[in-house]
Amino acid sequence: MLLIPAIDLKDGKCVRLEQGNMKAVTHFGDSPAAMARRWLDAGARRLHLVDLNGAFAGRPVNEAAVKAVVREVGDRIPVQLGGGLRDLDTIERFLDDGLAYVIIGTAAVKNPGFMKDACSAFGGHVIVGLDAKDGKVATDGWSKLTGHEVIDLAKKFEDYGVDAVIYTDIGRDGMLTGINVEATVKLAQALTIPVFASGGLSGMADIEALCAREDEGIRGVICGRAIYSGALDFAAAQKRADELNGEG
Repeated sequence: MLLIPAIDLKDGKCVRLEQGNMKAVTHFGDSPAAMARRWLDAGARRLHLVDLNGAFAGRPVNEAAVKAVVREVGDRIPVQLGGGLRDLDTIERFLDDGLAYVIIGTAAVKNPGFMKDACSAFGGHVIVGLDAKDGKVATDGWSKLTGHEVIDLAKKFEDYGVDAVIYTDIGRDGMLTGINVEATVKLAQALTIPVFASGGLSGMADIEALCAREDEGIRGVICGRAIYSGALDFAAAQKRADELNGEG
């Protein structure tokens, strides 16, 4: 079970939002690169970046901060980025700069042909981010709820060749109310590619619950507010996950 610290970028700084609300912001640091080093030193094996401004603007906005993170840790652990990645040239530029994975969300839902092209051009480096509420996919920084079912879209993108799915329950994100384990497992059972859980991680109990279902296709979990607020000790949680899965 891979625990992946999230670094959410807004105006070049590290923040967390509540349920994707750009007005409900908690500031956690001025230097994304320093934050990346902090999580690397704590034992992180991958980092998850989100360009929050980019998600709303439809194009990358925090590119300088992303590059700083990649320079700091990209030669040690994989770095993945989501938010505003909506054309092939942009994806190619970020991958050339050292990103290991790009996460496509809104563009995948609105323009499946683009997603298919991205998987064809950059196979092995494309992850789809499916953000949902009550099983329905949301787009545009979670501001618009579609009629698409999560599982149906995930199966389509699996056929296209995506490397993995990140499933976020947006009703729980940033709220510390607990991962929606059952919905995540249900999605993982419907696919053969790995699924990463996201949204609402509250503490060690969530880690243990996910580890218990790892063999059903859950590869890891994105860690956000819980590791910044102190509700979850990241290093201890990764160690516990390794022990539960026979890797400790």
